[in-house]
Amino acid sequence: MIFTDIAKALGQIGDPRFRRVLGMGVGLTICLLVAIYAAFLGFLGWLDPATLNLPFLGPNAFVGGLLSWGSIALMLVLSIFLMIPVASAITSMFLDDVADAVEVRHYPHLPPAPRITFGEAFRDTVNFLGVMIGVNLVALMFLPFYWFAAPFVFYLINGWLLGREYFTVAALRREGREGANALRKQHRGAIWFAGIVMAVPLTIPVVNLLVPILGAATFTHFYHRIARTA
Repeated sequence: MIFTDIAKALGQIGDPRFRRVLGMGVGLTICLLVAIYAAFLGFLGWLDPATLNLPFLGPNAFVGGLLSWGSIALMLVLSIFLMIPVASAITSMFLDDVADAVEVRHYPHLPPAPRITFGEAFRDTVNFLGVMIGVNLVALMFLPFYWFAAPFVFYLINGWLLGREYFTVAALRREGREGANALRKQHRGAIWFAGIVMAVPLTIPVVNLLVPILGAATFTHFYHRIARTA
């Protein structure tokens, strides 16, 4: 059962390797947001906002001051709206380490799995993030037609996306890309349901930062459970 897999994953949530992946994801996200803010400040400096010249009004320090305060507001908005998806995307690049930690503790009889290269993990992460944003934007466009069922649509869509992504991360290491895809198609219903369960914490602030790690760990158990019965 998927809930048994989740329980095993939660039992390992304090693993130092789990914390390391979470720390890298959040830390790199903060660095990225700070870099964006620094670039914006550099752009303001190039404009020289303190003595900003406006048509017909000439130098206007008041507007320059507003822009400076606006840069702080921009940083706050970025941190609110970008922190979760960007941190999740960056964390996803290191989920192979989470799967390794699960297998070392729960499946020590298995030989080490081949490592997924950083380039391959980065490509898969960018593809996943692009698909996730695109599908949710399309769903948002049609929201007026199904507003009464919006929560269910959210869980169905993101459950399918998360299940597909995290099962692939778990199975790819042992089955290869073709084998992982074939196994995913064979168990698509169970994977979708498990993904829906994983989508629920996405709506809980702060907890949603743990979704990539919890998802990778849960689906590693899920993969080994169905692999034993295959």
